[in-house]
Amino acid sequence: MKRLKVILFARYSRLGPSTRLRSLQYLEELERRGIDVEVHELFPDSYLEGLYGGRPQATKYTAWRYYGRRIAELMRNSEHDLAWIEGELFPYLPYGLEALLSLHARPYVVDYDDALFHKYDLSPSPVVRRVLGHKIDRVMARSACVIAGNPYLAARAEQAKAGRVEIIPTVVDELRYETVQHGGRAQPVIGWIGSPATEHYALDLRDVLVDVCAGGAARVLLVGARPEVAAQFEGVAVDVLPWSEETEAELIAQMDVGIMPLRDGPWERGKCGYKIIQYMACGLPVVASPVGVNADIVRHGDNGFLASNDEDWRHGLRQLIGSPELRARQGRAGRHRVEDHYSLASQAPRLADVLRNAEAR
Repeated sequence: MKRLKVILFARYSRLGPSTRLRSLQYLEELERRGIDVEVHELFPDSYLEGLYGGRPQATKYTAWRYYGRRIAELMRNSEHDLAWIEGELFPYLPYGLEALLSLHARPYVVDYDDALFHKYDLSPSPVVRRVLGHKIDRVMARSACVIAGNPYLAARAEQAKAGRVEIIPTVVDELRYETVQHGGRAQPVIGWIGSPATEHYALDLRDVLVDVCAGGAARVLLVGARPEVAAQFEGVAVDVLPWSEETEAELIAQMDVGIMPLRDGPWERGKCGYKIIQYMACGLPVVASPVGVNADIVRHGDNGFLASNDEDWRHGLRQLIGSPELRARQGRAGRHRVEDHYSLASQAPRLADVLRNAEAR
């Protein structure tokens, strides 16, 4: 079997979670399977640091420089067999620039782990909706294969008449996550992991967390939120810790229950439930909103609870706070589910097959 040469047009460098999880974490496994991947990110770490650091306007002025570099990469001759695109080549630019790739007659696969198309077709700007509303559909339609992180994204690709669609969930490297031993802490910890861009979901659950933690029954750990968020949980013991790739597994292991609240909207239905998978990899039971793929990952009563309203959230959290045995049982079930369906080991062979079949087409 010949070695396959793939050029990856990633959106971010390793600091970007979508890039790190959907492509970069697979590179060693793909190499072992005869697939060599050359990575070209659009935005470097400094761009994301500006966004997360509260300097979004400054980052906009640097974006054009990165776009120019990508155009040069597309125009040069390449000996690669296949291109692998994360979402799109040029965010917020018309489809014509995406078509540059076809000048070299190179087949491509395109990967989605969120509802990127809704940034355009549901934009509050009528200009964006008119010019870009069908852009992602056209990218999907001309691909050799669309790799979708969940059924909601796959359905959009099929609607766009993509020639081939494969669902590969977002996964963890399960070897990085050690399972916790439940019952060792006098005060159970309810944990959430995310970023400043998603902390509003945790804040949506503020009143519930105040109730279930009353009297010191439990405490809250927020990983990746802004430090000032802690002040909004009056009456609750809250720790807010910074996120890093090196410490995330260790921080999750400090939790006893993982939560993933979501609003039920089009954007949320496109999410891939990565928080839940991380919690389960550490052997944590979870409580999650039954939105999108969450309802597929969480088996209610087996590896966690699905909560549709505040009363469901209170009931599920109180059961888990009060029973180390229940936490341990559901945590074991969650870890097994990750190993079987949401691990790097289980999905790397599938991804390798998708890339080889796309090149053959």
